[in-house]
Amino acid sequence: MDRTPDNHEDIVDYLQRQHTEIRALFAEVAKTTGEHRRDRFRELVRLLAVHETAEELVVHPAVRDLTGGKKLAEARLGEEHRAKELLSTLDKLGPGRDGFDTLLEQLREDVLAHAEHEERDEFPLLRKKLSAERRRAMASTAKTAESIAPTHPHPGVEGSTANLLLGPPVAIVDRARDAIRSALNR
Repeated sequence: MDRTPDNHEDIVDYLQRQHTEIRALFAEVAKTTGEHRRDRFRELVRLLAVHETAEELVVHPAVRDLTGGKKLAEARLGEEHRAKELLSTLDKLGPGRDGFDTLLEQLREDVLAHAEHEERDEFPLLRKKLSAERRRAMASTAKTAESIAPTHPHPGVEGSTANLLLGPPVAIVDRARDAIRSALNR
C-alpha cells in the first residue's frame, strides 16, 4: 500500500488508511506460514513502529493542546507503551516460536482497541477543532517523521520529547539491523 499522503489527504485520512493496512497485516500474519509469515510480520512491526512514532510526534501533541484533549492524549500514550512492550517481545521471539500466536492475538486486540479509541475520540476532535490546512500539514509532517523513525518498537520512548531526543539514533541502529537482516536472508 502506498503510504505517501497526497496534497489533499489530511492526518485523519492518512492514519485511518494506515489503520486499515495494520488490520490487513494482522490478518495476513495470522493466516500465513514460513517465510511469507516472517516477512509480513516484519512489515507489521515496521509499520506499527513508524506509525506510533508519527502519532506521538504529531497527533498526540496537537490533541493535548485542545480543550479536553490532555486526558485523551495521555490515555493513547499509555496504550502505545503497552503495545510497544508486547511488540518488542514478539519481535525478539519471532514467528513460529512457542507462544507467538497467543501474544500476537493479544497485540492485535490491544492495537485494534487503540486504533478504535483514536478513531472514536481523537480523530473527530482534530476534524472539529483544526483547519483542513493544518490537518493536511500534519499529514506531511507525519510522513517526514515516519521516514526517520525507528523501525522496531522501543518501550519507554513515548511522547514527542523522547522521540525527538532518542528516536534518530535508535532509528539508525534499527535501519542498519534491518539492512543486515535483509542481506542475510537473501
